[in-house]
Amino acid sequence: MPKLTKRVVDATEPDPARKVMVWDAEMKGFGLRVTPAGVKSYVVSYRTPEGRQREFTIGKHGSPWTCEMAREKAREVLHGLTQGVDPLEAKIAARAVLTVKALADLYIEEGPAERPSKKPRGWKDDRSLFDRHIIPLIGAKPITGLKPSDIAKMQADIAAGKTAADIKTGFRGRAIVTGGEGSASHAVVCLKAALQFAVRRELIEKNPAAGVQLYKGKKMERFLSLEEAGLIGEAAQALLDDGTINEAWVSAVRLLMLTACRKSEVLGLEWSRIDMQRGLINFPDSKTGAKATPLPPAAIETLRGLPRKPGSPHVFPALRGDNGHMVALQKPWTAVRVKATALARERAVKAGTDPDAAPNLTAVRLHDLRHSFASFAVEAGASLFMVGKVLGHRQAATTERYAHLRDDPLKALSNSTASMIDAAMKGGKKREPEG
Repeated sequence: MPKLTKRVVDATEPDPARKVMVWDAEMKGFGLRVTPAGVKSYVVSYRTPEGRQREFTIGKHGSPWTCEMAREKAREVLHGLTQGVDPLEAKIAARAVLTVKALADLYIEEGPAERPSKKPRGWKDDRSLFDRHIIPLIGAKPITGLKPSDIAKMQADIAAGKTAADIKTGFRGRAIVTGGEGSASHAVVCLKAALQFAVRRELIEKNPAAGVQLYKGKKMERFLSLEEAGLIGEAAQALLDDGTINEAWVSAVRLLMLTACRKSEVLGLEWSRIDMQRGLINFPDSKTGAKATPLPPAAIETLRGLPRKPGSPHVFPALRGDNGHMVALQKPWTAVRVKATALARERAVKAGTDPDAAPNLTAVRLHDLRHSFASFAVEAGASLFMVGKVLGHRQAATTERYAHLRDDPLKALSNSTASMIDAAMKGGKKREPEG
């Protein structure tokens, strides 16, 4: 059992199946807890006078908690125990008037230990929702007096744009906070989870967000037709030929269309994850966990046409700097959408039809390429189960959004089958009886 030092803490790896505990060799009860998600926190384990085993969380490794600061805090906690002070009871008493802001800090700090399957990106999004929307409106309110009407009003205020802001986020960085119904409902879901965390910690008796009705929000899915997919391909090639965009951007868009992968999965793709022979991409840690995504021949052809950057593991290495991968496609994607729409209008004019009736792709999102892959598969007769497998959905309900797309192929199948039966039945009427 080693003495806890920064080197020991940094070297301790998470175990995906369970939490890892490393106890200090010099101070009994002082240790490091590592969750399956990789969150490292300093803790003190002790027994109450009644013989109850308890674990007090000092804080997460990193700013402000260094190993030595945590050791000093552990020493204070253990000394307090000799004076009859239970640190957990003291913390609970201090939280009797816990505000929404204080709950947010506690939830973001200690919540990952209770929800190890939640991705770090999810906790980062929650922190943003608290900072941008929830805390500015109700951060000062005590959670013990929080009412459903307070949360419903918060949701309405966010939807109305009361938390909209243009925030500077460092050198050349900006965060444009717009609000709207989607952000409002996400904020309520985030707050509801934090309040349920407070219920589990016995800080409040019941969750005041449980009965708040969420805004449904507007569905953003846009399904491309084959004609529109062709326009996007033609536009991308035209912009590549005139030097407006580069080969990497075009290849990234092609892979999004051909594999139904998420943007983050494509841009962060590493060569070691690609199995050309078996036609698979192995994702060890996607949004829904580990998965293997089929790699069609057209996608393999695209990948084989890409140059490899020496020393970089990434399929799409960053255009500037030696490390990392591409992180943005929005600028070239906007150019492709505008060009594709212009091509559609030009064809309409040449054909003598109304150009305003031509496809308009200026609002198509990169994520719509994933939806469109699914729509093409369903329209071709694939089952929702198989489409869900390709997309990596863990729950069948997630794939149900494509159910309405089955109507046309089902109708065609029904029509052809009924026609065959009808012909047989009519033929039977004309048949002369035997004998």
